[in-house]
Amino acid sequence: MDLSVKTRTVNEAVVIELVGRLWILDLPLRDLVKKLLDEGKLHFVLNLSNVSYVDSSGLGQMLAIWTSIKNQGGYMTLLQPSDRVQTLLAITKLGSVFQIFEDESSAVTAAVRGGPASSFGISA
Repeated sequence: MDLSVKTRTVNEAVVIELVGRLWILDLPLRDLVKKLLDEGKLHFVLNLSNVSYVDSSGLGQMLAIWTSIKNQGGYMTLLQPSDRVQTLLAITKLGSVFQIFEDESSAVTAAVRGGPASSFGISA
């Protein structure tokens, strides 16, 4: 299944909805985030609830996107990664790099404020 990417804005955050496989043959996500950064967007939530598969290239894309956003002074959180993606994040230790949330409002709050929502009295 090809990767489907849709965006919507919640408060000041861009919620990026992904459906499908995030792998070497799909690069629209990286290009989309670059375009949004060029437009001045800085706060992102990457919704992974409907991502069925991520390979090493997909992980590399996520890390490159996170780095690009951080370098622009922004912040990105992950929302509801599937069990399979959660396991991959744990195995690669990337779960300690990304802030991961189970509910959208906490993910948006953390993205907009530039850090963990728990720092602002909200539990993730």
